[in-house]
Amino acid sequence: MNGIILKAIAGFYYVDAGGLLYECKARGSFRKSGVSPLVGDRVEMEPCDEKTGVIDAILPRKNALSRPPVANLDQLLIVSSFENPAPNTAVIDRMTAVAVYHGIKPILLFNKCELGQMDEFVRIYQAAGFPTYVVSAREGEGLEAIRRELQGSVSAFTGNSGVGKSSLLNSLFEGLSLQTGAVSEKLGRGRHTTRHTELLKLGDNTFVADTPGFSSVPEGDRSYDFKTNLIHCFPDLEQFAGGCRFTSCTHTREAGCGVLEALKNGAVQQSRHASYCRLSEELKDITAWSGSKHKKQ
Repeated sequence: MNGIILKAIAGFYYVDAGGLLYECKARGSFRKSGVSPLVGDRVEMEPCDEKTGVIDAILPRKNALSRPPVANLDQLLIVSSFENPAPNTAVIDRMTAVAVYHGIKPILLFNKCELGQMDEFVRIYQAAGFPTYVVSAREGEGLEAIRRELQGSVSAFTGNSGVGKSSLLNSLFEGLSLQTGAVSEKLGRGRHTTRHTELLKLGDNTFVADTPGFSSVPEGDRSYDFKTNLIHCFPDLEQFAGGCRFTSCTHTREAGCGVLEALKNGAVQQSRHASYCRLSEELKDITAWSGSKHKKQ
């Protein structure tokens, strides 16, 4: 029987299969292979009774992240808010790059629009080619479009603590009652209220990952492969890279760079190129040897 892992706690995996939820253990062969089941994995499992079972095999993954541990994401909804904390393009751009690298569709959500305008951020990310929405969890504005985006997909929400991820999910789907955290007035950010990764089943083939938060650049993505493919993780910059004079162009400072020319002409957003340069600098010392142990799964 095939199913999907919704939750993993203390060596037990909760698998949705055939309309039932089974508490499963994994076969000992997984420990020998060094591959552990993840939330979001599609698996083959053998029921022991109507409540328990054993996971026999993990079906091929389309992607897998280490922090949080989740597999087979279709899309990543990157949430920012008007204030406390305000949108940070460097953080947003890191997450869009990680998503694109893993074949995950990034979607930008700007929450708390009842507090003020976020037109400048919307302009940046619409120009970059990403689906971008202005929403209000408190007022219900823009939520129907997000519900349509979520249908039939495995999605996750990410963003700095305090931006209202749990509040958005509670507003999007009645009955969830996810815990929300207050924003610290001193620090201007909230506390993570989710303690483990769990897939919430919200309809037929519709799942949302409730997670304790994403690292801005997960350790597994600080790899040589990520470094050499960084320009491909910025599709709005990549479209101009074919115009570079040199094939070894890093798109940061070289003469004859098609990306820099597009930046000069306003076809590339300044903040997007700055984020690309920041990541390029951060990854510059990673070599094929030093990064060989970190591969995209």
